[in-house]
Amino acid sequence: MSDSVVQPEAEGVRKTRKNNPEKTRENILQAAITEFVQQGLAGARVDAIAERTATSKRMIYYYFGSKEQLYVECLVKLYGDIRKTEHSLDLESLAPEQAIQRLVEFTFDHHANNVDFVRIVCTENIHYGEYVKQSPVIREMSSMVLDALGKILARGEREGVFRPGIEVIDLHMLMSSFCFYRVSNRHTFGDIFQIDLSDEQVKQRHKQVICEAVMRYIKA
Repeated sequence: MSDSVVQPEAEGVRKTRKNNPEKTRENILQAAITEFVQQGLAGARVDAIAERTATSKRMIYYYFGSKEQLYVECLVKLYGDIRKTEHSLDLESLAPEQAIQRLVEFTFDHHANNVDFVRIVCTENIHYGEYVKQSPVIREMSSMVLDALGKILARGEREGVFRPGIEVIDLHMLMSSFCFYRVSNRHTFGDIFQIDLSDEQVKQRHKQVICEAVMRYIKA
């Protein structure tokens, strides 16, 4: 059956979807993330994404235009999820040291619990960040965490608990790199050094490691 032939059952499903376009769009994005994570950008097929959502290629192209634009929107969603949650942490209400601790713990947990985010970022780096560059929204969202982190550092410096001269981007990289690496390299690192990075005791130990490393780096 070609996409141009609409069967009665499919027509009913699509009419329902038209009544909730945001839900349809979200379902397509979730299916596309799975496909891109498993197959990469080059290997991903719009046909397979359509099958995962019981929709049509035509519907996907209607919402997203092309496979590449759909991939960009997947990046926007994944980066947006972490930034929205960061924003909800209410860091301004906490003392500077508590705020940093909460942000580090959140960063660790988010990476540990969202392997798809880590894998699709790895895919994007294989493409030299070509598609991230196409989305100013990702840069705008990501600047929010630097602004929040900078305000915490400034408060801590004024209160005498953080040392002066810390570059916000360096602190963000310190926090993110450890959390990202232990997920992105879990198979190779785990096999070479015979450590199960998914083990709960190991995870809690590593969370404590990165929290202590960050706090020792920034304390006055």
